[in-house]
Amino acid sequence: MKRYIAYLVGVLFLVFIGIQFIPVNRTNRLGTGDPLASREVQWTLRRACYDCHSTETRWPVWAYVAPISWRVVADVDRARQFLNFSDWASYDATTQRAMRQNIERVTATHKMPLWYYLTLHPDAKLSAQDMKVLHEWTQSAPQTLK
Repeated sequence: MKRYIAYLVGVLFLVFIGIQFIPVNRTNRLGTGDPLASREVQWTLRRACYDCHSTETRWPVWAYVAPISWRVVADVDRARQFLNFSDWASYDATTQRAMRQNIERVTATHKMPLWYYLTLHPDAKLSAQDMKVLHEWTQSAPQTLK
């Protein structure tokens, strides 16, 4: 029985080593432009949202270890498809307004940031002041470049 367990552990270890060579696409490209907002809003968005919802992702060490890396990259890719702050300037005014409304909804109901993200990034937790700042920004008229 001990020999069987040692064999199984050895096989699992080799599989773990082997899956490290399966490539994942961790990308950070240039965006078209961030939202125009106050310094407080920018800081809050960067601290709580940009790791997933921008092309400025800070890839943590576990994003390089399979199979966890597969989940991290998939979550970031999905988040970027839904909302990418780095490409905010490319969204038309209607889309920006809809995105602001959605940001208000998901932050007010604490659906974002995700609980498992907060577990590893406690600094991303939104305080009452952060919520107030974001609420004011989402309710204000969109700013444009002059």
